[in-house]
Amino acid sequence: MEWTSNGIVLSVRKHGETSAIVDVLTPDHGRHLGLVRGGVGRRMRPVLQPGNVITVTWRARLSEHLGYMTAELSDARFAQIMDDRKALTALNAICAVTTAIMPERETHQDVYDATAVLISHLHNADIWPALYVRWEAGLLSAMGYGLDLSTCAASGVTENLTHVSPRSGRAVCYAEAEPYLDKMFVLPQFLRGGQGATQADIAAGLHLTGAFLRTRILWPANKDLPEARERMVGMISG
Repeated sequence: MEWTSNGIVLSVRKHGETSAIVDVLTPDHGRHLGLVRGGVGRRMRPVLQPGNVITVTWRARLSEHLGYMTAELSDARFAQIMDDRKALTALNAICAVTTAIMPERETHQDVYDATAVLISHLHNADIWPALYVRWEAGLLSAMGYGLDLSTCAASGVTENLTHVSPRSGRAVCYAEAEPYLDKMFVLPQFLRGGQGATQADIAAGLHLTGAFLRTRILWPANKDLPEARERMVGMISG
């Protein structure tokens, strides 16, 4: 078994004296792990940094084996943001959430493409927070739990959609939501194509997507949102 693809480095875990088990997100083989000989050595350390895009070749005798990987650097995204604390915090959250949510070896090219776009904008603090919220909403859709923000779940109207039902994940207009505001999630309008996103909008968006990631995907698997995401949320809110 052998394949070659692009991949975004998610994590690197030392294995033995010099090797590493590397977790990469690929467009055509999903989230995939492999053993890189010399992965923690001086030559490979700059290549196998989180967020970097690499050309990876995976080989194994059988498809279910861990297999071996070789990697060449294609785009050093980590080096571009390594001096930006907020961008690095966001990158750590992206990698941790991807690892927690995405099943191994399940192809989702849309998730790969969205992740690549998000990481490419981490140098711009005016853009990436809203992109991050949209990215998490995209993860929910890819996993089969997408939010329906097109019409009101109660009345079917398409105007003045201000909240999201925690039960159905569908939008609710203000008139229908008003008696239950304390139970509803606020719907930030940038998730419906609105222009601009305030800090309050970003916070509401993170609260919304985080709640559904927890209840729909993570809690049933006896997992929770990674601490790296919580650090990012705290940084944005601070």
